[in-house]
Amino acid sequence: MTHHDFDPSELLGALRERPDLDLVREMVGFLYQALIDAEATGVIGAELHERSATRMTRRNGSRSRRLSTKAGDLDLKIPKLRKGSFFPSVLERRRRVDQALYAVVMEAYVHGVSTRKVDDLVTALGVDAGISKSEVSRICAAMDEELEAFRTRPLDGAAFPYLFLDATYVKARIGGRVVSRAVVVATGVNSHGDREVLGLAIGDSEEEVFWAEFLRSLRTRGLHGVRLVTSDHHLGLKAAISKVLLGAAWQRCRVHFLRNVLAKVTRAQGPMVAAAIRTIFAQPDADHVRAQLREVAKTLKRQFPDVANMLLDAEADLTAFADFPVAHWVKVWSTNPLERVNAEIKRRTRVVGIFPNDAAALRLITAVLVDQHDEWLVSERRYLSEESMVQLNELERKNDVALASVS
Repeated sequence: MTHHDFDPSELLGALRERPDLDLVREMVGFLYQALIDAEATGVIGAELHERSATRMTRRNGSRSRRLSTKAGDLDLKIPKLRKGSFFPSVLERRRRVDQALYAVVMEAYVHGVSTRKVDDLVTALGVDAGISKSEVSRICAAMDEELEAFRTRPLDGAAFPYLFLDATYVKARIGGRVVSRAVVVATGVNSHGDREVLGLAIGDSEEEVFWAEFLRSLRTRGLHGVRLVTSDHHLGLKAAISKVLLGAAWQRCRVHFLRNVLAKVTRAQGPMVAAAIRTIFAQPDADHVRAQLREVAKTLKRQFPDVANMLLDAEADLTAFADFPVAHWVKVWSTNPLERVNAEIKRRTRVVGIFPNDAAALRLITAVLVDQHDEWLVSERRYLSEESMVQLNELERKNDVALASVS
């Protein structure tokens, strides 16, 4: 194999003639060009103007190629051949920015930086040509394979006794129109007490069919051992849970329920009604929780009959948490943890405004959820303690024994 000694004399001469040159950019450009020329020599089998028995073809001029790097824009020359074709391995086809700058663009995009601000960032890094919206999207498409692997990863490594479901909405362009798209997200607490992001999907609306399809996809990936599902009172979601997650109890989110209640009373009456309902969740055990709900309904019935009826109708669903360890109650009786995840999704997607399609929305939102998932995995504290998970396992064992004796 021919050894090539890169001659820096041309670069040094240019620096002497023009001391104002950007040294770093010129050095990077020199190295890129030297690597390209050396590879071309290997393909041709001879140096420029060299007579050699190993020569395969001849140079036939060159074509310009601009490469944007963190050192600035580099104008490179790629040799053309009389026979065959040549493209240097140090570059990538259809890519005009280097891998390091790709990483910068991806990171900025994932953190909710708008494409206009990404262009400003790239320019500030020395890339005079900037970067277009379409190129930002194309760069970020490189993440798709990794993000798809996250969305479809197996879930059969551990049981997930607690499952949380919620949805938020983003704007996307579908069929030439800008429409709202439902983004449904599932998180769970596994048998070790750790939280995980389990999945997400984007669809037309929160209808039962869409939710059922999403839950079946989780089951197909290995989701099992679900004992309690916490969500808001969306009829399509509730119906899908009862059909797909057989044997799991449903907890109606207390925060969403309280919002529904406060819509039935005046602003002045709200604090008193809310305080009365909160006493239901301050009881020491399941019997007292349900007794207090009936007592609060009785107290409110004369002045607020609609609220009293809402409480009685929702008793089973609103107090499902009480059949689980007391240490878990505050963590499972609402979707607040998932609401915070959705708030981060909204923060990151708000700067985009309108997504060009579902794929672009799915890419960014998945990246946000991967960040959250990783943050939970490295957390020093479990969401639910090992001791309380032992209590849950013991409670499940007793329930299984009781069911077996009845059957």
